[in-house]
Amino acid sequence: MTTSPERHPDPPITLALDIGGTGLKAALLDASGSLVADRVRVGTTYPLPPDKLVEDLAALVVPLPRYDRVAAGFPGMVRGGHVLSAPHFSTVSGPGSDLDPELVARWSGFDLASALARRLGHPTRVANDADVQGAAVVKGKGLELVVTLGTGVGTALFYDGQLMPHLELAHHPLHKDNTYNDELGERARKAVGNTRWNRRVRRAVDTLRALFFFDHCFIGGGNSRKLNGDIAPDVTIVDNSAGLLGGIKLWSGGGIGLER
Repeated sequence: MTTSPERHPDPPITLALDIGGTGLKAALLDASGSLVADRVRVGTTYPLPPDKLVEDLAALVVPLPRYDRVAAGFPGMVRGGHVLSAPHFSTVSGPGSDLDPELVARWSGFDLASALARRLGHPTRVANDADVQGAAVVKGKGLELVVTLGTGVGTALFYDGQLMPHLELAHHPLHKDNTYNDELGERARKAVGNTRWNRRVRRAVDTLRALFFFDHCFIGGGNSRKLNGDIAPDVTIVDNSAGLLGGIKLWSGGGIGLER
């Protein structure tokens, strides 16, 4: 994603937030999806109650110029702008650490969209991060599966360009008692190395193909760049910038149903 200083940005300007277990990213995009200012990023710190995340995001975007609206992708179950689950942020010291019951309670049902709108002073929409990324890359033909590989694993399903009800497959068993997160998340990649991790990703795609009979699968997220070679003819690796670009679709349509 590069800025285009020679052209005048097409309004409205969207502040796109990509909220991750490892990093918080923000970019300003015009109506065409062009980057208006250089992207900014900070590391995610723990413990992370809802009010601290809101303040961290507010501090992150201070250097950015004016914008009209906000779109955020969040790594958990989101419905109507409310967080139903925050698996990374409900932990004592980050992904892989123990859950903190108090943080679980504070995140459950938290109206993140309204909290960000109040703090940033602009209308805000929030959806699951894999759903947002998927809206930027799907072609609108048949059943398309989006998988994001990063701190954890995200998934989204689209049928003829329309977002299907969100499934938190990351917490579903994949191999023996291990979930998708356990097998494919960043901690697992570091533990087993890229070669074994790549084999696991390919096995997971085979499992998902048998489960969904998808027409095409898109793999994104920060760790997608660590995949070696082609996976299969019906799989495409996409750039991680889609996590920000998809934010425009929260406002312009693109198949994202905010109540799903």
